[in-house]
Amino acid sequence: MIAIIPARGGSKRIPKKNIKPFLGKPIIAYAIQAALNSDLFEEVMVSTDSEEIEEVAKKYGANIPFKRSEENSSDFATTASTLLEVIQGYERLSMDFKIACCIYPTAPFVTPQLLRESFQKFSDKNYDTLFPVLPFSSPIQRALKLEKDERVRMFQPEYLNSRSQDLEKAYHDSGQFYWFKTTVLKDKRRLWTSNSGGMVISEMQAHDIDNPEDWKIAEFKFKLLLDDPS
Repeated sequence: MIAIIPARGGSKRIPKKNIKPFLGKPIIAYAIQAALNSDLFEEVMVSTDSEEIEEVAKKYGANIPFKRSEENSSDFATTASTLLEVIQGYERLSMDFKIACCIYPTAPFVTPQLLRESFQKFSDKNYDTLFPVLPFSSPIQRALKLEKDERVRMFQPEYLNSRSQDLEKAYHDSGQFYWFKTTVLKDKRRLWTSNSGGMVISEMQAHDIDNPEDWKIAEFKFKLLLDDPS
């Protein structure tokens, strides 16, 4: 099995996001070390176009047998196309992996234990792909929108008088990692199929980092986990 950590160098909202210090350590180091310490993978690699990221990744134990192409380093490149490029690159090196895990470089909450537990579920259920999901904190059926004049409207007004506890629970992708069968990725060219599975995790096991405020909140949550690992 192979762990693939896609980390291009062109971050806009948070400059050098993939190697920015997170509580004193480059954030990508957490993903690399979680993969290495899980003892699941024959290969832990970082797909990057950046020499600076390459230097940091190698320092923490990742392999980089080839660089990411210019095409897959653009703002329009998809995760699936990047993963396909990696799988095909290894095939040219006569290395054929049936199972892979894409771990995002800004996912410091991923632990070796979470990787092992999720892989077990992925294997037991024989999914095409599997990824961790989080429950929405509020019912999405009661979601609101603001019109141009800032009047409030419901997206689904038929649920105006519904009790929250009577509404179906909804989840969203935690944006941390994806287990997948490489044959499925090559065939479907996407990570979601009709046989994709979700593993529910808690709000304390993930935090999406899109801007500097997210970064501060993620560090705060991570510190809480360090103080209370239970």
